[in-house]
Amino acid sequence: MTFENLGLSEQLLHAVRDTGYTSPTPIQVNAIPAILAGGDLMAAAQTGTGKTAGFTLPLLQLLSARPAATNNCARALVITPTRELAAQIQESVRVYGKYLKLRSAVVFGGVAVSPQMMKLRSGVEILVATPGRLLDLHQQKAIRFHEIETLILDEADRMLDMGFIHDIKKIMALLPRERQNLLFSATFSDEIRQLAKSITNNPVEIDVAPRNSTVDIIAQKIHPVDKDRKAELLSHLVREQGWYQVLVFSRTKHGADKLVKRLQRDEINAAAIHGNKSQAQRTKALAAFKHNKIQVLVATDIAARGIDIDQLSHVVNFDLPNVPEDYIHRIGRTGRAGASGNAISLVCADESKQLRDIERLLKRKIEREEIVDFEPNHRVPESSLGAPARKPQRSNASRPNNEWRRNSNEPRTNNGQRAPGGGRSQASGNRHSNGNRAIARTAKAS
Repeated sequence: MTFENLGLSEQLLHAVRDTGYTSPTPIQVNAIPAILAGGDLMAAAQTGTGKTAGFTLPLLQLLSARPAATNNCARALVITPTRELAAQIQESVRVYGKYLKLRSAVVFGGVAVSPQMMKLRSGVEILVATPGRLLDLHQQKAIRFHEIETLILDEADRMLDMGFIHDIKKIMALLPRERQNLLFSATFSDEIRQLAKSITNNPVEIDVAPRNSTVDIIAQKIHPVDKDRKAELLSHLVREQGWYQVLVFSRTKHGADKLVKRLQRDEINAAAIHGNKSQAQRTKALAAFKHNKIQVLVATDIAARGIDIDQLSHVVNFDLPNVPEDYIHRIGRTGRAGASGNAISLVCADESKQLRDIERLLKRKIEREEIVDFEPNHRVPESSLGAPARKPQRSNASRPNNEWRRNSNEPRTNNGQRAPGGGRSQASGNRHSNGNRAIARTAKAS
């Protein structure tokens, strides 16, 4: 199958050839003809499989045959959850539409609103927006929706999740009833699928891979480690294994900033992007990361949407996400455009529930590997689908003040393995089991 077989115009095919792509991906093969046919669509595709081009190319073709938008109006509306993803989509519109006479604009918060209002004054055929800024502009009468013919929700699972549902409903109420609705996402839970169907009309459903699956070429691994040693282990892995261009996910903004400071203290060039950073700071950090000027980029889930780097070799979950579907979004940042990738998760005992939910979603075991000198004192419980831990790999790094780990007097199980919580001196107390809990027992004073 080639792009020439998908019914695209010569101007679009010329633009595709300029990018170097020769064969469409499965999501593009299925989505492009369906969109050109004019019906509604729900498409589930793994992150990094070309779904942005999957809706951008047919959208450009449809709009090229329609009248231009009038002042303060748009013909097509693309809604995304983050500024970074909005900017990425706008860049795709620019790249693929460069031989067409179509206007486009991108609007999001964190920057001055006046230039965006000026851009919309004469109208645009394609408007890419985040929900909050879009509603602000509509309230200020800078954009009117009565000419909208196509609505696209990208990362639809996140857009329709509880954090965005109220804004989405407000926008839906303002749009014309007669329109084409396109929903694209890496994942669709059953609840989100039902909600998505409520705003579409007999949609064509495309699922080019098993639902909520992960890219097969991504090697996934878990390193069990105590919570207070995660930063130390990450620094060790980056330095000892020579990782470069590493994307690290933190659950919180404060945690991201704290981790960056720790990495910088170890002379690792790192930066953070999250909601508390200005748009200028986020754009600068992302550009530096893409151009290999930053070794480690620490991001929260929302800020990382839209990061698209073909050769990103490693993604690290410093904290496991609370929503298991977000794990798929995270690791999908690597293994893009057919390249191989590695997804590493640093997991502590407190995250056993998140790990269990992720493995149940994947319906597969994730390999566990303890790193020598970083073996956890608090064991990460095995979930029903958990994979057995591999023997730790010996590293060249030394760890001061930890000879007790190799002390022959440390507690052992009957088969000679180190006991959970082992390695403490008798003066510090032993551990015994009480159900699933380990209770410390203080040694009696002599």
